[in-house]
Amino acid sequence: MTRLVFLLATVIGLLPTSVQPIKAQTMEKESPKQTSAFPVGDKLPEMFSPYFIGQAYLAPLTHRTELNCPISNVTFEPGCRNNWHSHTGGQILIAVGGKGFYQARGEKARLLLPGDVVEIPADVEHWHGAAPDSWFSHLAIECNPKTNRNTWLEPVNDKQYAEATSNSGTAFTHLSDTARRNGKQVFPEQFTEIESTDPELYEIFSNFALDEVQQYGNLDMKTRMMVTLASNIACQAETLYRLSLEGALRAGVSPIEIKEILYQAVPYTGMAKTADFIGITNEILRHHGVSLPLEKQSVTSPETRFEKGLALQKSLFGERIDKMRTSAPENQKHIQHYLSANCFGDYQTRTGLDTRTRELLTFSMLISLGGCESQVKGHIQGNVNIGNNKETLLTVVTQLLPYIGYPRSLNAIACLNEVIPE
Repeated sequence: MTRLVFLLATVIGLLPTSVQPIKAQTMEKESPKQTSAFPVGDKLPEMFSPYFIGQAYLAPLTHRTELNCPISNVTFEPGCRNNWHSHTGGQILIAVGGKGFYQARGEKARLLLPGDVVEIPADVEHWHGAAPDSWFSHLAIECNPKTNRNTWLEPVNDKQYAEATSNSGTAFTHLSDTARRNGKQVFPEQFTEIESTDPELYEIFSNFALDEVQQYGNLDMKTRMMVTLASNIACQAETLYRLSLEGALRAGVSPIEIKEILYQAVPYTGMAKTADFIGITNEILRHHGVSLPLEKQSVTSPETRFEKGLALQKSLFGERIDKMRTSAPENQKHIQHYLSANCFGDYQTRTGLDTRTRELLTFSMLISLGGCESQVKGHIQGNVNIGNNKETLLTVVTQLLPYIGYPRSLNAIACLNEVIPE
């Protein structure tokens, strides 16, 4: 019994004698639903019912009290929630099944889906429980168990609960599970403004960009995020770039790779379009504890940049480069020299990204800029020569379609079909 009480403190803490019991709502019961790999456990003892509306179940997962880290799986039936309360030592919740909510006093309720983590500081008044239409399970981890105490407060009444849940995500009844899951990875703070002001647009875009589009092709999430960042720069999409950059870091894109995407953008979109994104990137990387500047990735010198750049050009485009150089009018030969020494020598020879990835990024930028069909065709051939086939390039176009729109996407596909006929 002592062990049970100790583990119950993970979720409900020690009961203060000053709180008067409040009768729980009566509702038709159904068998408890297991929403995760963790057991549902038993109903909470009757002594705790004054602090819950609806039925909750408790499954202690840890038993060694000397570890000082009690963890339990708590399962709530639809509509069940606990009272407002606080913990003197704080608490951590990890959502593992179904759909639920967490709300701190004075803040908007937060929708909880599997994988979400809630860190509750000491003495913050809050409640948590299931959505009205879903069973919900979370792991409850008690912090500082030797000194942690609960203070139970008033119930979350029906009006408060309805307001909290109706404004925090349950309205998105047509948002697919895949879109929710990918959104949590790709856009950790998904379109906060759009979500609240234009929920229909939020649903349509999320289901398309974060589910339907990603079903096409075999690009991994890391590559999808890299080409999206490149496209965002070309489109001057600062808001989406911020969101995508956070998602890219979560997907495993390294700070060096992110910086190299920016450097790759300079010769193709121009410094005027790239400079602001360098500032945004530096701000976010510093926020993540990255020290700047990063290590150098240049492999050329003023003496070798032209030679190495020209060699890379020829490896990608073959004899076409010599023809372009010899056929250029005398007053335009300097541009051909710049292409070899600057565009390829200064930028594309850099380490940090391999040549195949750089060509995918260049393709992504060019189709996003629009009006660059001649260059798009040239780099389609360059991609093919380096090992990126038509299916890979078509997957990139599909990935970027929600961000660049249909006209530019269709132009890119027309270029693909011309260079690589079906």
